[in-house]
Amino acid sequence: MIVWLNGTFGAGKTTVAHEVLDLLPGSTLYDPELLGGGLRLMLPAKRFEEVDDYQDLPSWRRMVVDTAAALLTEVPGPLVTPMALLRQEYRDEIFGSLAARRIPVRHVLLHAEETILRERIAHREEKPGDPEGNASVRRWCLEHLGSYAHALDWLKSDAHVVDTTALTPRQAAERVVEAVRTGAGACDIVQTPEPTAETLAAGVLLFDDQDRVLLVDPTYKPGWEFPGGIVEPGEAPAHAGVREVAEELGIQLPHPPKLLVLDWEAPKPPGFGGLRLLFDGGTLTEDTIRELLLPGSELRAWRFVTESEAESMLPPVRWNRLRWALRARERGCPLHLEAGVPLT
Repeated sequence: MIVWLNGTFGAGKTTVAHEVLDLLPGSTLYDPELLGGGLRLMLPAKRFEEVDDYQDLPSWRRMVVDTAAALLTEVPGPLVTPMALLRQEYRDEIFGSLAARRIPVRHVLLHAEETILRERIAHREEKPGDPEGNASVRRWCLEHLGSYAHALDWLKSDAHVVDTTALTPRQAAERVVEAVRTGAGACDIVQTPEPTAETLAAGVLLFDDQDRVLLVDPTYKPGWEFPGGIVEPGEAPAHAGVREVAEELGIQLPHPPKLLVLDWEAPKPPGFGGLRLLFDGGTLTEDTIRELLLPGSELRAWRFVTESEAESMLPPVRWNRLRWALRARERGCPLHLEAGVPLT
């Protein structure tokens, strides 16, 4: 298990984490910030100039998961992880990958009002005898308060909140441990095993009466997606699409969906690639749309969007696939793509 102590600078994550270690037998401190420091030493300086924070590095996010799994082969656990995680898509990627490895997460938010955070940051000293260095750290901390305020709504809905405003670190740790023992902060995420070879996946495009396409927001991976999933061994792809729509949205499609796009996705480590199929599930009635249901462990939201809106919501590979699927729908003829490029 991982006890993930989230929160911005000044919330007391590191101090509380050390107190938690005293209260949870067998627990071990796991600080992913050390991985960021290691990457800074190993990667070319130019790579860091391209990102605002080491959390923006896909390698860091993958190492967080891989290192946690490795540590749990050496220690009994749980791992206590004091780490700010303010971007929901990074939370999805990391927590979803942990779930795929059957590593449960207890997500706890250490919260304090902004006035308290600013006061704590003003007294923060990480570099004794280095006034300029400490001033730089304080500026960095203050700059991230806006990101924390922006993330607060989803954080409070996702994590168990411990308000540290009037608590000592020990008192805050006691509340964290009580939350862990009672199961609070458990992240109920669908466990999707990481592929070990090429996969076949079937997605289904569903439309409203304005010809907008339905996208869903998975809890276990970043970015929006089409309804659908991996085709099981021995299962017909179109049937897999119908099954996934029923499981994810509670919709029984009245007719088999028509193929729009077959796309071969090239392997890109650590991914294995494979065939990706998009089907046309047709237009949903208003009554059907009102009855849409979402499995909380797998999807958190759905939206009908225009093609231009979808471009800003989908990862580039999925957006390109959607773009060609919509062209195929207009022409009434399926398209064969390889690595996102139509074969002529």
